[in-house]
Amino acid sequence: MPNHLAKETSPYLRQHADNPVDWYPWGEEALNRARQEDKPILLSIGYSACHWCHVMAHESFEDPDVASVMNQLFINIKVDREERPDLDHIYQLAHSMLTQRNGGWPLTMVLTPDQVPYFAGTYFPKSPRYGLPGFADLLRRVEDLYRNRREDVAEQNASLLEALQGSGGAGPGSGEISRAPLEAARARLKESFDPRFGGFGEAPKFPHPGDLFYLLRDYAIHGDTDSRHMACFTLRKMAEGGLYDQLGGGFYRYSVDEQWLIPHFEKMLYDNGLLLAAYAEAAGICRDSDFHAVIEDTVAWALREMRDPQGGFYSALDADTEGGEGAFYVWTPKQVQGLLTPEEYAVFAPRFGLEGPANFEGHFWHLFLDRPLGEVASSQGLDTEAAQALIRSAREKLFVAREKRARPGLDNKVLTSWNGLMIQGLARAASALDRPDWTRAAQQAVDFIRRELWRDGRLLATYTAGQARLNAYLDDYAFLLNGLLELMQAEFRSEDLAFARNLADVLLEEFEDKEEGGFFFTGHSHEQLIQRPKNAFDAATPAGNSVAAFALQRLGHLLGDMRYLHAAERTLRSFYGMLERFPGSGASMLLVLEEYLSPPRIVILRGEAERLPEWRRALEAQRKPDDMILALPNGLSDLPDALNKPQGHPVGAWICQGVTCSPEVTDLSQLI
Repeated sequence: MPNHLAKETSPYLRQHADNPVDWYPWGEEALNRARQEDKPILLSIGYSACHWCHVMAHESFEDPDVASVMNQLFINIKVDREERPDLDHIYQLAHSMLTQRNGGWPLTMVLTPDQVPYFAGTYFPKSPRYGLPGFADLLRRVEDLYRNRREDVAEQNASLLEALQGSGGAGPGSGEISRAPLEAARARLKESFDPRFGGFGEAPKFPHPGDLFYLLRDYAIHGDTDSRHMACFTLRKMAEGGLYDQLGGGFYRYSVDEQWLIPHFEKMLYDNGLLLAAYAEAAGICRDSDFHAVIEDTVAWALREMRDPQGGFYSALDADTEGGEGAFYVWTPKQVQGLLTPEEYAVFAPRFGLEGPANFEGHFWHLFLDRPLGEVASSQGLDTEAAQALIRSAREKLFVAREKRARPGLDNKVLTSWNGLMIQGLARAASALDRPDWTRAAQQAVDFIRRELWRDGRLLATYTAGQARLNAYLDDYAFLLNGLLELMQAEFRSEDLAFARNLADVLLEEFEDKEEGGFFFTGHSHEQLIQRPKNAFDAATPAGNSVAAFALQRLGHLLGDMRYLHAAERTLRSFYGMLERFPGSGASMLLVLEEYLSPPRIVILRGEAERLPEWRRALEAQRKPDDMILALPNGLSDLPDALNKPQGHPVGAWICQGVTCSPEVTDLSQLI
């Protein structure tokens, strides 16, 4: 019989609906039962694209004997970390406090009935191996602790709660706000930069878009050529490696090796939204035309495979298929040779690493750019254009063949926060490459969210199969607000500005910490949990506090609204001590600091609709990352005073920074 997950909207939870484990979703029914029966709670947090989550499910949660132990001793709660990031934040932090190690997924926590954890771990095998105990035996010992050592558990829980309550913020720092954290972050990145393969630190390597945004701005604004090299070289190496899908476009989650060759094969919407924005920002700075192809193929992947028919974007593609992790993406030379002409194979094989040894599990080849195109062309007596044509036809044939394989699982949740990141990436790419069709796709995603996930003046966090639910979190409001600010620069719509102001007002009303500054992760009306998270450390996605402050600061400058500017400043001051002590952990807050010290340059164009695109394209070629460019056609009504410029010329332009605007400029060459 299905357990209590059968009616959930999360694809991840529904994957466990037929387990013999008596799973509950997080909620009062399960929590009340734990209190009434005086049973500890076994909390398992994961997500649909998580490889080790699937392994633990197959080994233990589908096993009747293990399930019997779980059902007898515990109230079992399964959580999708993407639907409930509030719970994931709290219990990942508790895991690190209890074990002094980083957490991950699956996260395995045992809680007392009042939700306080007294045991923490991640993956556990069914039988003892990897130096880990067997899961069922471990559970018996952990339950015995609760049953027979109550005083020890209570003492530990009290200490943990005290530590959790003291974990938010980092204080105002040592003195006046200055550029010191920016300089320290650049020095830290130089120390950890990999000069051979790009990226920062050792394997496994993650893309870290926040660091790349900071470095690109550091070069564009201050001219640091080392920053430019670190960002451009890293972006180039990621695009050449196996982190990038060389046939279908889009980036995988991270690389298991230092060379970006072999990824963990899930594709996440948030990575691709952020990297779209990074490559679009870098296209002009790095002067690398290959970045255009990366952007185009990544957008094509998102629109082809991740888009809901109503306009929103799905969450993730699984790493696994029926053939195992990565099976959808990898090849053998024999398979490739059987699909291509001899001429195509002669250039494709050396270009994409098929002439080297197998690089995945000893038997398969995962494609990456191994040899320069010019070198491959020369070896075959071809010019570059002819070789490129053969590569193009080969890629098309292999892509068509790959599409016939068993596909990775799709998590079709539409998450407001991650859609905000994709809207930002699409809009920035649309501006950089002059693609109005991408702008329309981003607008359709916004319209979907406004229609399906904006209820009674508040956002909801997730939508699946016609059902929107769960109060939105800080990230939902912050990421969507930032995406709207980028989208309005690709094409201005009055309704987007109105929506942005609504989101900003809810941020101040529902999430701001009025006493200490900054924003809580959950709203004031949210369910009461054992902690109310509030942090500005970047993780897989940028910190909500940082993005909220960045977007509010920009909106405040755009509209001349001091409420937004003051909230952003209070947030920066609240976390300035963190930037001083850990400048490498808050790259997104560094962007807030940069624009606090030097407000963004805002260019407002006002004029005839048919004339504005020419001016907009000319400015895009000159644009720096801290610039904001808005093109407002004549005839718009209800514009705020700061944007309601006169309409006397075919096109007029005003350049504003801080509280100062230039006189109107009516000649394009003079403006440039």
